[in-house]
Amino acid sequence: MENSELAKVAKKIRRDIVEMIYHAKSGHPGGSLSIADILTVLYFDEMNINVNEVKMPNRDRMVLSKGHAAPALYSTLMEKGFLDKSLITQLRKFGSPLQGHPDLKKIPSIEMSTGSLGQGLSAANGMALSSKIFGPAFRVYAIMGDGELQEGQCYEAAMAAAHYKLDNLVAIIDSNGLQIDGNVKDVMNLISIKDKFVAFGWHVIEINGHDFDQIKEALKEARSIKGKPTAIVANTIKGKGVSFMEGNYGWHGKAPNLQEYEQAMKELD
Repeated sequence: MENSELAKVAKKIRRDIVEMIYHAKSGHPGGSLSIADILTVLYFDEMNINVNEVKMPNRDRMVLSKGHAAPALYSTLMEKGFLDKSLITQLRKFGSPLQGHPDLKKIPSIEMSTGSLGQGLSAANGMALSSKIFGPAFRVYAIMGDGELQEGQCYEAAMAAAHYKLDNLVAIIDSNGLQIDGNVKDVMNLISIKDKFVAFGWHVIEINGHDFDQIKEALKEARSIKGKPTAIVANTIKGKGVSFMEGNYGWHGKAPNLQEYEQAMKELD
């Protein structure tokens, strides 16, 4: 897909995110908006998936390890055609499949239930290893948060992925520098995400997570790497696309009021 078309899709996804969180009166807009461009490229340009055969055996898998950014995933699935867009007002409502965190038992196109931070890469490892041992061949993508990397299980999973030479696995780190309590470097400084994954034996690529060319090139490069997994450190802006949310950790987990909703939707027109 051309970048101009990807940009249109990403804008729709961002509008959907704001729409559903406004109607829910709760949710996580900041980290959802920061991964909209990444999800757009994955679902509309990169992944081998089929709306008409959701569970085809050789489909690529995507694990949203930072499960609180579920609105971004739901919005992407809606725009791709995996979910009915009439559900957009049903986020976090009783009986709705759009839980606060992704639930594979509620939505067939979700590969893994997530929400407890630090566990998604372990699940992605299992999928990638299963493909290596039993087939069929497919690729696995795990989207993680930089704040999430403060969890020790992430590094156990990183060590295991390198040990088993999971070159069909790509971890994408949404490095927006912010978490619920403030700056990541102030809460628990990660020093260098890139150096950590290199030390564990990964191939590492650092990009602008809002540049479609860089995202596509990084994913293409990851396909060429053999014998080790790839980590893409995507430098992003929390709340990307909505001026008063951008770079503001206060919008990690807060819903907009009517005035803020209207302003956000106007900016995303």
